[in-house]
Amino acid sequence: MKLSLLKYLWSYVTDVHIESMSSDYNESLHVLLSKGRYQLCTPNAIYSFADKYSNFTDTFTQLDLDNSNISDVLILGFGLGSIPYMLEKKFDKRYSYTGVEIDDTVIYLASKYVLDELKSEIQMIQADAWNFIQQSEYRYDMICIDIFIDDKIPEIFLTREFLEDTKSCLTDRGILLFNHLGREPHDATAATSYFEEIFKDIFPDSIALKVNDNYILLNDKAFLK
Repeated sequence: MKLSLLKYLWSYVTDVHIESMSSDYNESLHVLLSKGRYQLCTPNAIYSFADKYSNFTDTFTQLDLDNSNISDVLILGFGLGSIPYMLEKKFDKRYSYTGVEIDDTVIYLASKYVLDELKSEIQMIQADAWNFIQQSEYRYDMICIDIFIDDKIPEIFLTREFLEDTKSCLTDRGILLFNHLGREPHDATAATSYFEEIFKDIFPDSIALKVNDNYILLNDKAFLK
C-alpha cells in the first residue's frame, strides 16, 4: 500500500497506528507504521517489522548467503512477510518463497500492506504449520520457523516429532532457522533447554545465536561467515 508522505515522515517521530483487527487466533492485531516500516504486533509481541525485525536481520548478516545454494525458502509463520522483505530489500536476494500462515487475517494484512512491494515469487498457504509439514513432500533450501501466538510458541512446535519432520523437508545442505524468545529469564531458560535437549540432538553441529532479545537456533554453524 502506498504511504502518504506525512505519515511516513511522522513515523520517524512516533509510531503511527494504521489499523487494528481481531481473528480466530489473535484477539488483537495492530498494524503500525514505525520508522517508515509496517509493523504487525499483538499486545505482547511483534510479529513483523520489515527489515527492522532485527532477530532475523542480524542472523542473516552473520550467514554466508552469497555462497549458499538457496532457491526455495519455506516460512512457517509468515506474518507480514518480514523475511522476504529483508532478504530482497536489504540483502539483495530474490528467492522463491512458500509462506505458511494459519491466520487468514494476517494473510489479508500482508497482502494489503507489504506483498505488493516485493518482486520475489511468494506463494501464500493458509494452513497449520504442523499439518503442512506432515503432508509436504517438497524439500527446501531454507526453512524459517517463526511461529507464535502472542508471545508463546505453541507446544506442538517444540516437540521432537515436529523438528524431525521439518528436517525431512530440508535439502541436504539446507539452512534451518528457529526463532525463540529470550528477553525474560524464563524464556531464555526455555530456549536453552529446548536447544540442548532436542535441537542439538537432531542437529549435532547446530548453534544458538543470541540476537537482541531472542535466540535464533541454526542447524549448522558451518553456514556462518
